[in-house]
Amino acid sequence: MSFIAVIPARAASTRLPGKPLLDICGKPMVVRTAEQAAQSQASRVVVATDDSQIQAAVQAHGFDAILTRSDHPTGTDRLAEVATQLGLAADSIVVNVQGDEPLIDPAQINAVAQLLAQTPDAAIATCATVITDAATLFNPNAVKVVCTLGQRALYFSRAPIPWARDALADGSQKLAPGLSALHHIGLYAYRSNFLMAYPGLPVGALESFESLEQLRALENGYSIAVHIAATHPAAGVDTQEDLDRIREIFTNRL
Repeated sequence: MSFIAVIPARAASTRLPGKPLLDICGKPMVVRTAEQAAQSQASRVVVATDDSQIQAAVQAHGFDAILTRSDHPTGTDRLAEVATQLGLAADSIVVNVQGDEPLIDPAQINAVAQLLAQTPDAAIATCATVITDAATLFNPNAVKVVCTLGQRALYFSRAPIPWARDALADGSQKLAPGLSALHHIGLYAYRSNFLMAYPGLPVGALESFESLEQLRALENGYSIAVHIAATHPAAGVDTQEDLDRIREIFTNRL
């Protein structure tokens, strides 16, 4: 199995300005993420950024970084530019690792890459974990996925799916006994030829209403394989509280 890990790192962030360069025990967050990705089986780790300061910081720590346009509407569009810049072969596998996940598990990176390599008719592979609490099922910020018996994605939604009709008939919010609801994890492996096609795919109503870019692939007939992980990954960094928590974890490690 051969794949590369690409870490998109945009300078703009509404809640944490300059997020990729925020310090975590002496190194920028995006560098900490790259160090985790480098522990996977990826043959190459590349940071894709729209900011020359981020590029310089990443390169100063010994990692590859390339400049991309700043007007990409989605992270997948940015990866498409990366695939073009690197001249990747059509069947190359690219794993998208979010730059604000300095605790990303290298084993999960390997898992999505391996799943895609073993599923030649899928364009994408991604991850999910079993939902064990009602709060997650009914939280619109927690994306759910339902799959075929062969673990191919049927649909992604912010709504609580599958809907347990009888158990929820009384209007309560609870987990129905035996319900195999899945929480989607935003870790993706792509085939390069899909990334090349993605910017030209029409945006459908489902993607627009749900605001979930992976639905563009489903709406246009592409197959997404889903790896069911045993544990949910460590949370990324979206708020100052998240950053404080991550800093404490790294302080304890070091």
